[in-house]
Amino acid sequence: MHRYFKELLLALYLLSNYPYYLERFQAIGLSPALLLYVGVLVLLVLALLLCANIRQGWLRWGFALVFSTSAVFFDAYTRITADYLTYSGFISMVYSGGFIGEALEQYHSVILQVLGRTVLLLLGLGLRPRHGLKAPGFVPWAAPLLGIALLTAILFVRAGEGARGLPIMFTPLAYANLMLYESLHDSVGPREPVTLARNGPALARDIVLIIDESVSGNYLDLNTAHGVRSQLNQARPGVDIFNYGYAASIANCSADTNVTLRYGGTREDYLRINSTLPSIWQYAKAAGLGTVYIDAQRTGGNLQNLMNAAELRDIDQFIQFDSTPVRDRDMAAASTLIALLADGKPQLIVVNKVGVHFPVHDKYPDDFMTYRPALPRGQYADITDTGRRDGFAGQPEDWVLYRNSYMNSLLWNVGEFFNRLFAKADLSQAVLIYTSDHGQDLHERGNPGLNTHCDSNPVEEEGLVPLVVIQGQGLRTLDWQVQLAANKDRSSHYNIFPTLLQLLGYDPAGITPVYGRSLVVPTKDDFSFNTRFNARLGAKPVFKRIDLSQVVTPGEPQAQMPIGKAD
Repeated sequence: MHRYFKELLLALYLLSNYPYYLERFQAIGLSPALLLYVGVLVLLVLALLLCANIRQGWLRWGFALVFSTSAVFFDAYTRITADYLTYSGFISMVYSGGFIGEALEQYHSVILQVLGRTVLLLLGLGLRPRHGLKAPGFVPWAAPLLGIALLTAILFVRAGEGARGLPIMFTPLAYANLMLYESLHDSVGPREPVTLARNGPALARDIVLIIDESVSGNYLDLNTAHGVRSQLNQARPGVDIFNYGYAASIANCSADTNVTLRYGGTREDYLRINSTLPSIWQYAKAAGLGTVYIDAQRTGGNLQNLMNAAELRDIDQFIQFDSTPVRDRDMAAASTLIALLADGKPQLIVVNKVGVHFPVHDKYPDDFMTYRPALPRGQYADITDTGRRDGFAGQPEDWVLYRNSYMNSLLWNVGEFFNRLFAKADLSQAVLIYTSDHGQDLHERGNPGLNTHCDSNPVEEEGLVPLVVIQGQGLRTLDWQVQLAANKDRSSHYNIFPTLLQLLGYDPAGITPVYGRSLVVPTKDDFSFNTRFNARLGAKPVFKRIDLSQVVTPGEPQAQMPIGKAD
């Protein structure tokens, strides 16, 4: 038996994933497609067995490490998100690679469990074989390469689909091949200069876009009776506030939304527009405004959300808060914005807030712990985006604590942010548009998993965001009121870029054919968000329409209730 010890380890590892294979069997059913699936499955398992019999130890262990790392990546993703790793999801994870250290902290317990199980695969492939293999010497090392090539070819033909139910260690490697192919072959052209005509000067001295982080529209008092106080749901002296209610986000991942808000991509043409047309910074500079980017999330000059050095060259002031604790960075952003609004210079200002991205344990002061019981505090004061969730198993009682901490964080990073802004800022010559990058799945329905957004099969709330316009009272810009009732609960992020261009003085007649409708005309929006933003290899984006009758809102104090149907 000891002669086949490594093969036994390999078999045990593959059998440990039997629910994964069984689910695929059941999904396909008795059909000719089942024969094709079984054939590919057998070939890939055979490729693993041959790989385990490579004679050269260094090469055998090399394959073992590569396959094991790939399996850990796939297995950890599916366990954390309770969702399948699609090609689009893989691309999003690669784009977020700069935060891998924080992700390891966030999900270390899950990853350690996956690593423990993957030891079977590592040893099953890496240990020295104890019996000879009657095959030419090149076959064992060529077999795993051919297996990866076979799956890559299947995925290429099927636009990234076709790996479900197959041995998981092959899937990320095949995805990586597709990504490499696309990076070498796909090009949409150089960035174009500003060509849109203008019909006058900018309509306000200061034009501000505030992009919050992970603020779900169904948790603010703007839209629901028991929502968290935002300071935006009441009259304020010297300003007019126009609440567009619920809005649909561009996508349910930060990078996808933020890059599109900066470049103006539309549902129908976001790849070309985001890649080749001018940025909002270029349009602002062409209109005679200075450009300011306040990034409260990153430090040390690090860029995020697909911003690069070329885009950075069009930003006059790039502001981060290196020495400010994470909890206080949105307050620092408010203070900086107040100073910029008082300097008398015409400027386009984009604010990227810390908001309420997980972990939410320590994103608010003790004085703002209104909702109890909350998650334990004191472990994540220096973490912006992720962090360990010790003891957080994703059970219903865990999510009750999470939702309370989330609402406490909203009180601070939304409510107090605007409280300070209204108290001290000179808004007389300013127009501010406020939204969030995406919403949140706070597991109100008891659905499994630890994830809050970026799912490939998300709930409605992941794409549900607030949308508010704030303007100095008496300032004559756009007629926000004329379509407010018609567009409330029916608009989306896609209406923001054309609105900004109109505020910058560009002619609506040239804006609409390229970028779509602004907020001051009937938006005719689909009210959906993109769940396959990284649509590749001929695949089409997948948009999920938001049905407001299915959205869950916070009850009083803990109960959850559906909101009424959209009229």
